[in-house]
Amino acid sequence: MQIDQLDAALIQLLTDEPSLPILECARRLGVARGTVQSRLSRLHAGGVIERIAPHVSAAGFGYGLVAFCDVEINQVVGHEEVAPALAGAIPEIVEMHTVTGRSDMLLKVVAKSGQDLQRVLDDISRVPGVARTSSSLALQTHLQNRVLPLLHAEVRREGCMTEPERLTELLLSHVAQRQPGSDLERELLLLVMRSSCSI
Repeated sequence: MQIDQLDAALIQLLTDEPSLPILECARRLGVARGTVQSRLSRLHAGGVIERIAPHVSAAGFGYGLVAFCDVEINQVVGHEEVAPALAGAIPEIVEMHTVTGRSDMLLKVVAKSGQDLQRVLDDISRVPGVARTSSSLALQTHLQNRVLPLLHAEVRREGCMTEPERLTELLLSHVAQRQPGSDLERELLLLVMRSSCSI
């Protein structure tokens, strides 16, 4: 699905403030409420936006330890049985991927302490179909769920942006981060958007 600057600005705005009402999004972006609603519907239908929800941090309620667990499975059982069994039995699994390489699956798990992590890893090993596991402890997280820079880069690549479009992107990014400070700023944003975006 092709996205444009307005889509990117709307996604940025709702990523920063997921509970923002549609009317306020429209006001900040300087477009009609119906435009925001139709863009959101299109982005949902196209699979660009899966859901609009607050980001919950497991560390915020005590699960500060992060580890990655490589899982080798019994090939007779297969992924289709092991994946739901793991997900159903162990709530500390926050991500699960079938992968290529020496292991069959990669899990991201959280725990409260080293002792708690050992319990989680033992629970994973006991799930029917799991043959072997190995784990690595994350010492520091540098990036996580990083999609917005890719989204903005894609918008730039797709359009071979003109100077007014670059200015629009800059203004939309600025406005998405805070409310426009003056009537002049709002008028300038609307003027540039009308000249470079199809709404």
